Amino acid sequence: MAQHSTVVVGAGIGGLAAALLLAVRGVAVTVVEKEAAPGGKIRQVPVNGVPIDGGPTVFTLRAVFDELFAAAGVRLEDAVRITPAAKIARHWWGPNEHLDLPADAAGREAAIGAFAGAAAAAGYRTFAAEARRIHDVLDRPFLRDSRVYPPLLMWRIGLWRLGDLLAIRPYESMWKVLGEHFADQRLRQLFARYATYCGSSPLRAPATLMLIADVEAQGSWVVEGGLSALANAIEQLARTQGVAFRYGEAVDEVLGDTRAIGVRLAGGERIAADAVIVNADPAALGAGRLGPLGRRAVTPLTPRDRSLSALTWMMQARVNGAELLRHNVFFSRDYPAEFAALSAGRVPEDPSIYVCALDRGAGHEGRAQAGPERLQIIVNAPANGDTHDYKPEEIDRCTKRMLERLQACGLLLEPIGEPSVATPATYERLFPSTGGALYGRASHGWAASFLRQSARTRIPGLYCAGGSTHPGAGVPMAALSGRLAASTALKDLASTAPSPRAAMPGGMSTRLPRGAASA
Repeated sequence: MAQHSTVVVGAGIGGLAAALLLAVRGVAVTVVEKEAAPGGKIRQVPVNGVPIDGGPTVFTLRAVFDELFAAAGVRLEDAVRITPAAKIARHWWGPNEHLDLPADAAGREAAIGAFAGAAAAAGYRTFAAEARRIHDVLDRPFLRDSRVYPPLLMWRIGLWRLGDLLAIRPYESMWKVLGEHFADQRLRQLFARYATYCGSSPLRAPATLMLIADVEAQGSWVVEGGLSALANAIEQLARTQGVAFRYGEAVDEVLGDTRAIGVRLAGGERIAADAVIVNADPAALGAGRLGPLGRRAVTPLTPRDRSLSALTWMMQARVNGAELLRHNVFFSRDYPAEFAALSAGRVPEDPSIYVCALDRGAGHEGRAQAGPERLQIIVNAPANGDTHDYKPEEIDRCTKRMLERLQACGLLLEPIGEPSVATPATYERLFPSTGGALYGRASHGWAASFLRQSARTRIPGLYCAGGSTHPGAGVPMAALSGRLAASTALKDLASTAPSPRAAMPGGMSTRLPRGAASA
């Protein structure tokens, strides 16, 4: 049988994972990427001649990548240097009011008890148990499998497991259910923040998303060189399996009439293929960015269904006052008001702020070097980058508010030179037809997860991958989407290419063994 061929459009994590796994199974793969380097949303931005991460910074669910590398006979730790984080994050409400979440469960409970009292520690125990159960229920039948509608999901879980079906609590808001566990509004706010990991409001997202807290509680790691080092490692491994990469070239159209038969590049060149995997936001397909065949392949996403965007500052700065960990969150004084502003299409006056101190290690305290530090600072923003022009004076106002909120919590920043600022309009240019939404469809309402684009589209031979497709946003979920796209394409191609390390049929686990957080 002749060797099958696939074109992957986009070298984000989903596209890289799909390309690697297809190549391992004997498929000829060409990856076409409009940017100059792999990673997609994982990107580095030069600031004063220094590269600073401008995309995802949190690395969880290591097992996903252990299995991805193992599919090609390589150990993850031989490709990148990774260190388990001693603490998940430091959370701030004021200059003398902060809470660290340690990596181990007992440490988290003790820290919460010391911060807010015995009742709060007991509330954390019940919350953690509920988040774990939701994750356990949905892990295999939904996160690691193809997207399905509720009746088939119920069948996968098991109709006799009625208690498990009810346990995922899809009809109640995350904010409401967190109130059952935490009387202290600071803790309610802290754990509600996990809804923003998929670009959603905790006031509108289902309590099901509490499973994200369990994912992070299983452990997080620091990748030396940032997550761009991980993307580069996957790309290099894919090259050893024969994957061809073409950078700086955009795809103008997916070719075909009733099925995908290849792509046409912006320069006019055509690349024939038996399958095409688009590692881009499905909104670009639905908007016709990749031609009429792509437009017919998916359901267009309306602006009201978009997830959040962001204002992001990449800077070098001298840091004074509040002592930072690698991951830090500075909360607004009124969470409901913050998300009301976002829902109304405005950047909040009093925003919550995420600060990644990129030169801080995985240990308890301390910076990796003296002097100015590299920082990535994120404020949630509406996904209106296709309709709203963020003028310099507006960016200056947002910068002033951000610095004032940090100062109110005791953190003083002295930027060195001009920071690089990305707005929703920046992200719209990078990821067209999204308005700058960074997570695809917002997870608002019980049905949102079932409406997210799956690997298979309406057009035979055309597939989707990436953080905007099933199973959801985030670096490990994007990798899982690539696995699902590859396995779906292989089934449709009925590939018989031999592989000595076929990891596909058994799937990839999203779960680390319990208690492996600090292993």
